[in-house]
Amino acid sequence: MTYELGIIGAGNMAEAIARGVTARGVLRPDQIIAADVAAARRQLFQEQLGIKAVEDNRDAAGQSRTLLLSIKPQQMQAALAGIGEVLSPDALVISIMAGISSAAIERGLGAGGAWRVIRTMPNTPMLVGEGMVAIAGGAHATPADVASARRLFESAARVVEVPEEKIDAVTAVSGSGPAYFFFLVEQMIRAAVDMGLSADQARTLAIQTAVGAAKMLAASPDSPQELRRNVTSPGGTTQAAIEHMERHNLPQTIVDALKAAERRGKELGMK
Repeated sequence: MTYELGIIGAGNMAEAIARGVTARGVLRPDQIIAADVAAARRQLFQEQLGIKAVEDNRDAAGQSRTLLLSIKPQQMQAALAGIGEVLSPDALVISIMAGISSAAIERGLGAGGAWRVIRTMPNTPMLVGEGMVAIAGGAHATPADVASARRLFESAARVVEVPEEKIDAVTAVSGSGPAYFFFLVEQMIRAAVDMGLSADQARTLAIQTAVGAAKMLAASPDSPQELRRNVTSPGGTTQAAIEHMERHNLPQTIVDALKAAERRGKELGMK
């Protein structure tokens, strides 16, 4: 049997993608096969998603028209071993691995093949249908291949196309971005508790404020700077907080942190 989509690595991100494409009717569960060494993940895909799951990567790759590489960068060489021998030369390969170039994937599959690879960078809000994904076509990918990848991810995310050399920057901004956001909310909760609020009150206040602010930002035509100024009354409480952050160089620290993430992506990369 031939499957429309094969998944190598049935982790959380692969689950989000599978849930998205099946919920939106892009693919049926019986059109997808997943491979994972972890029995628990195979069981989840089979019992909760109705997707066939196998242990051997080759079993999934050999039966798939499109192959999604949803594995950790450090696992690439082991995961791709032997796949090029069973994968159809006409198959489309889509990678969500951070730092791994399309050329490295082509070499991993077999240097003699003109493998059609799409490199992508999704983020974890795909799990709630609010993801952000950047996609970039490799040397042999066609515009039709890029469009196919876009349809796959648009089921649970917004999609932008970028040159592959910009994927590390995307990783720093949106791939890792949810962690920065969670870190900020974590500190807001900590401060609220320090000021005498209960842990439950602190969590509710910080999380709902973050949710509401994000929705305002998405819905408003105004820039983040303008929205911030609208909340910041001269001489008021918000101005006191913002000025404290600026005195302690927080804006530049954030910029430098994202640049550090980009550098690390390049260091991890196999070009």
